[in-house]
Amino acid sequence: MIETRDLVHRYADHVALSGVSLSVPDGEFLLLAGPNGSGKTTLVRHWNGLLEPDAGEVLVNGRRVGADLVAARTAVGMVFQHPRDGFVAATVGEDVAFGPENLGLAREEIDRRADEALAAVGLRGRAEDRITTLSGGEEERLAIAGALAMEPDHLVLDEPLTGLDEPARRSVLARLRELHRSGTSVIVVTHDLRDLWEDADRILVLGDGRILREGCPETLLSDLPGLSVRDPRC
Repeated sequence: MIETRDLVHRYADHVALSGVSLSVPDGEFLLLAGPNGSGKTTLVRHWNGLLEPDAGEVLVNGRRVGADLVAARTAVGMVFQHPRDGFVAATVGEDVAFGPENLGLAREEIDRRADEALAAVGLRGRAEDRITTLSGGEEERLAIAGALAMEPDHLVLDEPLTGLDEPARRSVLARLRELHRSGTSVIVVTHDLRDLWEDADRILVLGDGRILREGCPETLLSDLPGLSVRDPRC
């Protein structure tokens, strides 16, 4: 489970999060929605210690994030809005292996995780390819593979469908559904609920650093235009 308790985060004089409290149960498919600047990305970056709270606390699987960053970053896999922001190596295989290597795992285990993660996103056999040769959709799938290789309990994706063509969108969506069925928590940060809302267990809408509404998709659809979130039926 991921929990935030009265979470506050400021950028200089700007309050990005103002006392946010929420929990994400194990295995939930959650859409974290809201307009640009609502605090969505700031919120999820606290879940694996990329940001530190100005007040409040964040717990992952019952442990404070700040008390054990390695545990938090192992439990919460993060896929950034711009995949290249997260790449750390020149080739596909090196990048996927980077996280497991930093856990100090045996070479055999690293290779197993990397191979299974690449297979899961349709990139098996591409380990030697240079990342600069990948298409936008392939970059997104590689970013997901890098997170999967850590075998996280919770997978967080920030606008994973932005800029993808239709085949790439279908591929990413199919993999997210498989992960959810396997018991992994899937949290998608988005302002556009198309293609996603029917898969969600819950939608949580942020605005101005606060939770405005939350509930199952069916109960929120009529309110979405007033919350500056794109209605998936349009």
